[in-house]
Amino acid sequence: MQIESLKVFCDLAETESFTKAAQINGVTQSAVSQQISSLERQFKSLLIERSKKRFRLTREGQALYDYSKQIIATYESLHNRLQELKDIISGTIRVATIYSIGLHDLPPYIKRFLKSYPTVNVHVEYQRANQVYEDVLSNVVDLGLVAYPSKDSKLEIIPLRKDPVVVITHPEHPFAKQKSVKLKALAGQKFIGFEPDIPTRKALDKALREKGVHVRYVMEFDNIETVKRAVEIDAGVAIVPQTTITQEVVSQTLAAVPIEDSGLHRPLAAIYKKNKVLSPAMKQLLALLKEGN
Repeated sequence: MQIESLKVFCDLAETESFTKAAQINGVTQSAVSQQISSLERQFKSLLIERSKKRFRLTREGQALYDYSKQIIATYESLHNRLQELKDIISGTIRVATIYSIGLHDLPPYIKRFLKSYPTVNVHVEYQRANQVYEDVLSNVVDLGLVAYPSKDSKLEIIPLRKDPVVVITHPEHPFAKQKSVKLKALAGQKFIGFEPDIPTRKALDKALREKGVHVRYVMEFDNIETVKRAVEIDAGVAIVPQTTITQEVVSQTLAAVPIEDSGLHRPLAAIYKKNKVLSPAMKQLLALLKEGN
């Protein structure tokens, strides 16, 4: 029996998915099944109730999971401590991020990080916000990057910074000639927005409601890039984080207009599972990300 087998078992117990457990550990689903079978032979106990309807640990499986988590945490703490004593920063960091952060905020930090720690492999996945939370909680990734972080007793939330938001328009739109606009000026405008379940959309809708402003949503998308493309063809106006439209403003395909009276900003945060043992590489990456705070 090896530590790796116990980790695979714990990942399976937490994700309730052979596919995800295989993905986390970089092995095949068949290998996961073989390792579970090997543990069952080792302990002469059935660990998982085999059922197509639901995934459930047996009493013996639950006991193995509880003790295995302690063993793995102790092992990872030892491994990380030895790396710290040797000043070694290496390994793999798996990051899940929403599209806007991954495309516009994260790249310069990753570039600086890899320049300082070239032996670290940073694997970045772009996801919708709900999937980022799910992947962090199920240990598919080590770290998540989100906007408007949701409190969760199972998560550690590290505030990073607050991005100002602006109104974006086609360069020929009347707003484009103004130095700033008030939220009330958006009333009745054709509006390009994010889909209703996206945290940024929820925050913007709340701000508009509080000001008594009604906008006409004519298009809704799940990512910032499509929102910008719709505004570029003059399908409507939108409110987006200022950091996401730098290139378009320079190339004059979009105009960005500050919002005069809203005090709106988009808080960004890093999230990871509570009680997770942070590797030296993760600690360094988090420290770098917090520098922008």
